[in-house]
Amino acid sequence: GCDRWADCCSCLKLQTHTMGLVYLLQIDEEVAKLLELKARLGGDDGKHQFVLKTAKGTRDYNPKQMAIREKVFNTIISCFKRHGAETIDTPVFELKETLTGKYGEDSKLIYDLKDQGGELLSLRYDLTVPFARYLAMNKITNIKRYHIAKVYRRDNPAMTRGRYREFYQCDFDIAGQYDAMIPDAECLKIVYEILHELDLGDFRIKVNDRRILDGMFAVCGVPDDKFRTICSTVDKLDKMSWEDVKKEMVNEKGLSEQAADQIGEYVSMQGGMDLAEHLLQDQKMSQSKQACAGLSDIKLLFSYLQLFQVTDKVVFDLSLARGLDYYTGVIYEAVLTQAGVASVTTEAQNGAPGSTEESVSVGSVAGGGRYDGLVGMFDPKGRKVPCVGVSIGIERIFSIMEQKAEVSAEKVRTTEVQVMVASAQKNLLEERLKLTAELWNAGIKAEVMYKKNPKLLSQLQHCEESGIPLVAILGEQELKDGVVKLRVVATREEVSHTVDIHTRTAKGF
Repeated sequence: GCDRWADCCSCLKLQTHTMGLVYLLQIDEEVAKLLELKARLGGDDGKHQFVLKTAKGTRDYNPKQMAIREKVFNTIISCFKRHGAETIDTPVFELKETLTGKYGEDSKLIYDLKDQGGELLSLRYDLTVPFARYLAMNKITNIKRYHIAKVYRRDNPAMTRGRYREFYQCDFDIAGQYDAMIPDAECLKIVYEILHELDLGDFRIKVNDRRILDGMFAVCGVPDDKFRTICSTVDKLDKMSWEDVKKEMVNEKGLSEQAADQIGEYVSMQGGMDLAEHLLQDQKMSQSKQACAGLSDIKLLFSYLQLFQVTDKVVFDLSLARGLDYYTGVIYEAVLTQAGVASVTTEAQNGAPGSTEESVSVGSVAGGGRYDGLVGMFDPKGRKVPCVGVSIGIERIFSIMEQKAEVSAEKVRTTEVQVMVASAQKNLLEERLKLTAELWNAGIKAEVMYKKNPKLLSQLQHCEESGIPLVAILGEQELKDGVVKLRVVATREEVSHTVDIHTRTAKGF
C-alpha cells in the first residue's frame, strides 16, 4: 500500500544490477590474473615458461664477488685459528623442538619444513643453538670451536644492507668452566682483530650485561613477566628513536610511563670501567644483586681488555640489549661508525639515548655474548656448560667490501694462476701441454689456452685481463736451445730458463 513501492522496486533493481556488474568485474579481474599466470607458467603447447630469478632474500655471487668473499673468509678463519679454535659442522636443519623456545620473539622467523618421515624439522636459525645441542648430545664440557655455515631466517630482507633470508654466519665460541671474564675478553679481542684487519673503517664495540639489564628493569618497576619483551624493545634502539621505543613500551607492552622514563635515564649512559664503578654506587642499581654482579664483571672485563689493548674501541653502553632469550651475562655488538658508505643504508639513531653527532652507525657487523644455560636445556640431567661466543656478520661486511671495491675501481683477481704457458709459433700444442703438466705436478698454478695455434698477442692479452703475472713462452728456437722464455707481464722483462720437456725436468720455476 506504499506510494513509493514503485520507486523502491526501481531502486532495488538498480542496486541488484550494480552489484551484478561489480561481481562481473571481479570475475573478469580474477580470470585475467589466471590467464596471466597461465601465460607465465606455459600455454597449452606443453612448453614450460617461468621467470628466471632467485628466491626472495637470496642472491647469486659472480667470480669477482666470490674473490672478495673468500678474502674476508680467509681473514676471519686465520684469526679464529690464531686463537686456537678447531672447527665442527652440524646439519642445515634440526628437529623443530630443538629450536623452539630459544629465540624469544624472533622464533616467528624460523623456517619450518613439511613433515618428512614422521619428523617435524626446521632450518637452523643460527649456529649457536645447534652448537649447544651438539655439546649436550656428545657430553662435551669444554671446547674452543669455530663454525662457518649458512643459516635461514624468514625475515624481511634488506639486500643493500647485507640482510638476507639465506646467509652465512661465522661463529667463534668457548665452552667450559673457566675463571670469569677471561674467555669473554678474548672474544672481544677477536672482534677487534678481524675488524681491524679487514680495514672497514672506524668501529665501536658496545658491551653490556643481561644481568645489569634485568636488574635495571627490576629497580625501574618493570614486572618480572615483562622483562624479556621489554628487553626486545630496548634492543630496537639502534634502529628507532627513544620516543618510538618508549611508545612501544607503554602503548604496546603495557609498561607505565614512569617506569619507561626511568629506563630512559639509564639507557642513555655510556662509558667504561668508570661508568661501572659509578653504577655500583647508584642508589637504585645497588639494590639489585643481579645488577651488581654484572657491573663487577664489567669492571673485570675492562681490566683484561686493557691488557689486550682494545679499550680504545670498546664502550660500556646500557642501551645494548640483544633480544635473543638465551643470553645470561655479558653481551656485545660491534658497529661501524664511519659515515659515507654509499651502498649501505645509514642507520642513524635519530636522537636515541647513546647516539653521538660525530659518529653515524652503519649497522651491526658482529655480536655475541655469554649463554650459560643453553646447553643445560638439552642435557637430560640439566647439566650446564658455561659458554661465550661471537658471530661475525659476514654478509654486512661483504656488502661494504664489495661497495668499497667498486668505488675505488680496484681490479679484483678471480683466479690464482701464476703462469700462462704460451707459444710464439704454430704446431707447439704438445710441448705446451707437456710443460703445463710439469708445472701442475710441481704444485704451480698454470694455465694454457684451449687452441692448437693461438696467437701470441691473444695469450698475452688474456694474461693482462686475468692478472696472470708470468708467461712461459715456447718457440722452435727455444726448444732447440733447451730453454723457455719467462716474461713478467707487467714490465715485459724476459729471462731464459733451462728446461727439458722430453725428460720432464724444469729448472727455475
